[in-house]
Amino acid sequence: MTDGITTANAVIECILSRSATKYFDPAATLSDEQIRELVRIGTTAPTSFHLQNWRFIAVRTPEAKARLRPIAWNQPAITEAAVTFIVCGVLADSSVVPERLAPLVEAGIMPANMVPEWEIPARDLYMKYPQRQRDEAVRTGTFGAAAMIYAARSLGLGSTPMIGFDAEAVHREFGLAENEVPVMLLSVGPERPGNWAQKPRRPVADVLDLV
Repeated sequence: MTDGITTANAVIECILSRSATKYFDPAATLSDEQIRELVRIGTTAPTSFHLQNWRFIAVRTPEAKARLRPIAWNQPAITEAAVTFIVCGVLADSSVVPERLAPLVEAGIMPANMVPEWEIPARDLYMKYPQRQRDEAVRTGTFGAAAMIYAARSLGLGSTPMIGFDAEAVHREFGLAENEVPVMLLSVGPERPGNWAQKPRRPVADVLDLV
């Protein structure tokens, strides 16, 4: 126990032991149901105004991997990992807020008269600001990918996020919509021997200010 935070905790241990996977087992696969479960977990991550403005393309067949690898800097993980997700953020659009909040109202979590209290500030924040819309797309995709990374670790799978790809080519080759931003690639799958342990991090004192 350290100041109320225990490292003898499965979630914390999962986070502290995770490292980027370099070597995947190329013979291993994940079922479509396992892939869906990873995405389901990823989509429990937070999003601004509950926009849930993301999409995940699971590149898992040999044919799809062969299309992705040349436009992803020819990185071996693309073809060796069981699946590589193209993590897409969708430009923030305040007009979808009522639709996204409707299930909360139906479940009795949010009163219906609160919906405009979310929609109006969302409109003010994003409607006239393209850069904010894009920034939010990147944040959203990153939150979702992070949740999937730790979920994969908890399931005994390796993962590695990658930004080495031709965004325009990925957009074109995999039919992304005009309002979708390819935020990162995330390869996931069983590992083979040879991967490093987690690399040492900078001291907390170098990155934290207590004010």
